[in-house]
Amino acid sequence: MKKLPYLLILFLVLSACAPVRVDYDYDKTTNFSTYKTYNYYSPLNTGLSELDTKRLLTAFDTAMQAKGFTLSDTPDFLVNIQSQEFQDVQRNNVGVGVGGGGGNVGGGISIGIPVGQPDINREIIFDFVDDSKTGLFWQAVSASGYSPKATPEAREAQFQKIVTKVLAQYPPEVK
Repeated sequence: MKKLPYLLILFLVLSACAPVRVDYDYDKTTNFSTYKTYNYYSPLNTGLSELDTKRLLTAFDTAMQAKGFTLSDTPDFLVNIQSQEFQDVQRNNVGVGVGGGGGNVGGGISIGIPVGQPDINREIIFDFVDDSKTGLFWQAVSASGYSPKATPEAREAQFQKIVTKVLAQYPPEVK
């Protein structure tokens, strides 16, 4: 019984460290070296709260500047960001069974009782668009866990983690 609080804390820490999954797609004919400046679509409707949008854009701008890109009023390409939340199917169940048998006769009843609440995830889509040339030329779709009750610091850290993972493959190594 003394281990229960420690196990609960371990579970919370592990669930807070949910992985960020990112899928990428791009136009293989794009010359990525021609892009040096960017800006955002206007109006940018991210689907996030105003505070979370600020956190995400701050993390994105910092990461883009670290990669040598500049936010500009006359950009080479535009960035569109959209998000949506969804719930995972609940898979945690406790089984209760009753059975009996004897004399070559058997029977049983089993039910699953849901435990906990369904996980909430957030998908954020990053589109890089060059309206003057090819249109959409690069896209990243991230999916990660989301806690509506997270602190501002935890939300900021999560957005930094998402942006780091998203931009890890930009620009792609075109072969």
